[in-house]
Amino acid sequence: MVAPPDNDVLWARALHVTLNGTPALTGVSLGVREGEILAVGGPRGSGKTTLLRCLSGQLAPQRGEVWFNSTPVHTMGPLVRERLRRDRFGWIDPEPALVPELTGWENAALALLLRGAPHRTAKRAALEWLERLDAGDCARKRPHALTRAECQRVAVARALAATPAVLFADEPTAPLHRADRAHVLRTLTTAARSHGITVVLATHDAEVAALADRTVALLDGRRVNTLHLPDDGFTPSADGSGAAAGAADGAAGASGASGASAAERPGAAVTGGQGGSGRPGGSDAEGRAACSLSV
Repeated sequence: MVAPPDNDVLWARALHVTLNGTPALTGVSLGVREGEILAVGGPRGSGKTTLLRCLSGQLAPQRGEVWFNSTPVHTMGPLVRERLRRDRFGWIDPEPALVPELTGWENAALALLLRGAPHRTAKRAALEWLERLDAGDCARKRPHALTRAECQRVAVARALAATPAVLFADEPTAPLHRADRAHVLRTLTTAARSHGITVVLATHDAEVAALADRTVALLDGRRVNTLHLPDDGFTPSADGSGAAAGAADGAAGASGASGASAAERPGAAVTGGQGGSGRPGGSDAEGRAACSLSV
């Protein structure tokens, strides 16, 4: 077992995952630097969600290694991984997973409360992030009284309020309209840069990927060397050409045949290799499975 580079907050080597008899990741390796915003792109079934689940400790690979801050995640037991997700990681699903019995601010504060933060501190942080996301009116409403887009804003506020070391965002703007999507993405990326949060973002959207410092592309469980990123989807190919492809991966926890390849910026052709250079420097609702909280 080889220790990862010191400047990589996340590091994965030769990940292999098979789900329901189908290879989902085949030899995927990458590194993510502290404070970097990394986009993981590819068409449906390319393995974006599976890779994020492995990196966040939700899914243990059959083979390969995952490291966080030079600590091996792949050798941790389930309870230790759950604690890591609760205390250090954040997660945003494509579909908002809120606790129906809680109000908007209570859902947004839940990660902090489960960490043991004082009630007043957690509430203040939750309300602050709801306001930043133009969701202040959702604070006292329960999920059944909110639109799908409003629920997603609450879910994003929940992830940001806890100021995680790493935020995993799996198609975080999928339920949002174009205008709402732009605002939420600006808030998310600005917060990440100002608070030093590392972001791993799965997306099939060229506009979303353009906000990242670097893009890694997946195709059929492997990293590919070239990425062509049209406005309506990803088409990884050997020569950088190809038709547009890509719907979003399914909700978090869904698998897919996955793979990957690096591209320094959307639309650029680069040689794949182990991740690394960036800018200088579950899926269940919380409360229903508190110990598995990952936001």
